[in-house]
Amino acid sequence: MRTGRLGGTGVQVTQLAFGAAGIGNLYRPISEDAAVAAVEAAWEAGIRTFDTAPHYGLGLSERRLGAALRGRPRAAYTVSTKVGRLLVPDDADGDDLANGFAVPATHRRVWDFSADGVLRSLDASLNRLGLDRVDIALLHDPDDHAEQALDEAYPALERLRDEGVVRAIGIGMNRCGLPARFLRETDIDVVLLAGRYTLLEQEGLAGPLSEAAARGKSVVIGGVLNSGLLSDPKPGATYDYAPAPDVVVARALRLKAVTERHGVPLRAAALHFPLGHRAVASVLTGARSAQEVLDTVEQLRRPVPPALWDDLRTEGLLAPNTPTPTPHHSAG
Repeated sequence: MRTGRLGGTGVQVTQLAFGAAGIGNLYRPISEDAAVAAVEAAWEAGIRTFDTAPHYGLGLSERRLGAALRGRPRAAYTVSTKVGRLLVPDDADGDDLANGFAVPATHRRVWDFSADGVLRSLDASLNRLGLDRVDIALLHDPDDHAEQALDEAYPALERLRDEGVVRAIGIGMNRCGLPARFLRETDIDVVLLAGRYTLLEQEGLAGPLSEAAARGKSVVIGGVLNSGLLSDPKPGATYDYAPAPDVVVARALRLKAVTERHGVPLRAAALHFPLGHRAVASVLTGARSAQEVLDTVEQLRRPVPPALWDDLRTEGLLAPNTPTPTPHHSAG
């Protein structure tokens, strides 16, 4: 599988990255065996970049990912995790489904973008992963904590990078304004942008992506299927973790009509699309089973004719200046 480098760092990422929220029991439980099988399928397909976070299943994602990677050559893969939410033991009954994860509510999340919080978070993540280092550390959703993230968490990450504790640092969000600000005001290496640069919507083009390209930084794109809408657009489909408005479903159905006219499934075009931008180093997709991994890899290997992108522009579904992939972007 094709690989690229994050910004000016030596960190290599594969064109397709494995998002480990699903193996943290996102929305519904999966077995330990299914989680391991998903990671093994990703490895066999050539995926060497894995993203997780304490938030995902109250640490379950990190534990399962670490277990599945154990025994693999450490220099052969890249792991990213996130800081900003500390997990504090809690004796509350019930589950964590209010936060999206089908796990017992053994801990509660505490926002903490202090320097000490960054160090404690990474130390706990390393323990759960069973690793002596992570490659990429990302500020996780600091929407309501922007100033503390800039003034305290970012300098802590910068020091850790200088000391070689982590190799790359950045921010992961599903909004555009703050990542663009971080690119302008700090020396982050990467932005993980979820849902805001997809075949359905390109809000991120004028902000984080243009800022990253101008500065030689990288962007990893998550949420390329817009919470599943671009996998199977229909009334009641999910968009941004909620039922999709009718106007959004209608646009997705128009996209589907164009892609299928060219013999390309909508989800395949959606996976390819972000890779047309020169700042995009990788596309991050979640999976909870080996079958889902294999389907994603298959879709990314499908050829997408340039005429498909031309037709989307002609029908007003892509702006004229939107960059689109060329055939060499297909995964190998």
